[in-house]
Amino acid sequence: MGSSVERMPYISPPPDQPTTERSRLVGLDGIRGLAALFVVLHHCWLMSFPGFPADTGPGWLGWLLYGHFAVVVFIVLSGFSLAVSPARSGWRLSGLRLFGRRRAWRILPPYWAALVFSLTIAWTLVPQPGEGAPTGKSVVLYGLLLQDISGSPSPNGAFWSIAVEAQLYLVFPLMLLLLRRAGTAVMLTVVATAVVPIGLLAPSVSAVDKLMRLTPQFAALFAIGAAAAGIVSATDRWRRFPWQWTVLVAFVPVVLLIVVRGSVWTAEHFFWVDLAIGPAAGLLLVSVAAGRPAPLVRMLDTRPLRSLGSFSYSLYLVHAPIVVVVSEKIVAPHVTRGLPAFLATLALALPISLLFARLFAGIFEIPFQRHRNWPALRTAIRVRLDGLRAAQQRA
Repeated sequence: MGSSVERMPYISPPPDQPTTERSRLVGLDGIRGLAALFVVLHHCWLMSFPGFPADTGPGWLGWLLYGHFAVVVFIVLSGFSLAVSPARSGWRLSGLRLFGRRRAWRILPPYWAALVFSLTIAWTLVPQPGEGAPTGKSVVLYGLLLQDISGSPSPNGAFWSIAVEAQLYLVFPLMLLLLRRAGTAVMLTVVATAVVPIGLLAPSVSAVDKLMRLTPQFAALFAIGAAAAGIVSATDRWRRFPWQWTVLVAFVPVVLLIVVRGSVWTAEHFFWVDLAIGPAAGLLLVSVAAGRPAPLVRMLDTRPLRSLGSFSYSLYLVHAPIVVVVSEKIVAPHVTRGLPAFLATLALALPISLLFARLFAGIFEIPFQRHRNWPALRTAIRVRLDGLRAAQQRA
C-alpha cells in the first residue's frame, strides 16, 4: 500500500462553493461516494491477496485490482469542481488569496487530524504495509505536504495524493488564465506539452525519471477536468448533445487495452493509461452535469450516495489505517489468507470505516465546509454550546 505502484487513489474533497452554485450539478457527490466505497474495497483486496500488481485473486474480483483508476476520475473531478464557479464567471477567480485561503481551510483541518490519527495507529498498533514506523522526518514532511518530494516512512497510504492536490492548486490559476485568454484547446495543449515529454524521457533520463514521483500526468487530468467545467456555461445546444455516447467511445478502447495486456503491464504503464482514461473521465462529468443519462444521474443523486459523497474525503483520509488494523490484527491471525480473509476484512473494515469517517467528518470536515473562517466557526460552536447548556438546564 505504501509503494509507488500501490499508492491509494485520491478522492478530492467537495468544492468550497456555496450550495446554491452547485445545486444544478447533481450527481457529483454520488460519484465521490461510489469512488470512496471502491477505494475501501480495493484496499481490502490488497490486504487479502498478495502479489500486486499480479492478479492473485479470483477472476470475479479482478476489477478490484484497479483501484488506482479512481485517482484518474477524481483528479479530473477535482479540476472540474474547482472550475465550475470560474466557468460561470468568464474563467475568473474571485481572487488568488481568497482561493488559497479557502482551499487550505477546506483541506488542511481534516488532513492534519487524520495525520494525528494515522501516526497514533502506526506507532501503537501497526504501521502501513511495506513501511516502517513513521519518524520525525515523516511528521515534518507529511505535516508540510512535502511527502511526494522526499521519502520517509508513510503513516497513511493515502496521504501522497494530498500533496499532489496542493501542488495542482498552484497551477490552477494559470490554467484559468489560459482558458480565459486562449481557449480550451490552447490550455490543454500547453499542459500536455509540459507533461508528455516527462513520460517519454523518464525511462532513459534519470533526472527526468525523478519527476515521476510528482505524478505529472495528474496535471493533465486536472486540466481536462477544468476544461470540462465549461459545460456549465455552454449553450442549450451543447448541453443537449448526447455526451453519454462519447464516454463509451473514449472509455471502451482503454478497457479493452487493459484486459488484453493485463494488470502487470497496466501498472507499469500507469502514466500513459491514466492519460488515456482522462478524456473519458472528463466526458463522463460533462455528461452527468448535462443530466445524461437520466437514470444514472438519478441514481447518483439518491440520498445514500449524496450522503456518502458528503464525507468521502474523510473516508479516504482515515480508512487505510483501519483496514490495516482489521486485516493484520484481527483477521490474519484467525482466517485463511485469500477469499476468506477478504470477506472477513470487508465485513469488519467497511462498516467501521464508514462509521468512523462519518463521525470524523462531523468534527473535522463538515464544520469547516459550512463555516468558512474562524469567526464564523467560533460563532457556530458558541451557539451549539449555548444550545446544549439550555437543553441541560431544561432537563
